[in-house]
Amino acid sequence: MSLQVPAIGSQNSAQPLDVSELVFGQDYNETLVHQLVTKYLSAGRAGTKAQKNRSAVSGGGAKPFRQKGTGRARAGTTRGPIWRHGGVAFAAQPRSFDQKLNKKMYKAGIRSIFSELLRQDRIAIFDDIFPSTPKTKELLEKIKGITAGRLLIVAEELNENLFLAARNLHNVAVATPTSVDPVSLVSADKVIATTSALKQIEERLA
Repeated sequence: MSLQVPAIGSQNSAQPLDVSELVFGQDYNETLVHQLVTKYLSAGRAGTKAQKNRSAVSGGGAKPFRQKGTGRARAGTTRGPIWRHGGVAFAAQPRSFDQKLNKKMYKAGIRSIFSELLRQDRIAIFDDIFPSTPKTKELLEKIKGITAGRLLIVAEELNENLFLAARNLHNVAVATPTSVDPVSLVSADKVIATTSALKQIEERLA
């Protein structure tokens, strides 16, 4: 059994595209999609924050004063957390925020997102998306009939004219079948893809 992705654009020959139910007909798994989005956002964190603990700061090798008779609390080093110029208690160290998610779960999550996009009529075929010049004005003319707050364009290749024309539009993003990510898909109000790009996505997720 197959489903159809509607076609839009200025080409009169544009026809709906038959797609596999295996990829575009899955139930929406909110828990899995949440894991997918969380993993993607976590992997983008640098994790390079670093502070010096008491063993990393210089100095403090000698006992600052004798143990008894001074009226002060005993101290063995001047580099403890309670001392000025001392180390930080529970100092932050470089770490990776990446979360584990196997390939099977990743594919299932992306299939769930695409299926929900199709059910909500938020995905369509648009083969006439490539502008002949890198002018933003020409791209705006092509997509003027599309009413969407955030638009994601998925093309089979990163066409230079398309990339340059779209980069001045804060609400328009461009991706390829290999670079499209779950956050862009979930946050897009409308996804338009070329037939070739959608076929590549279907093959990757089948």
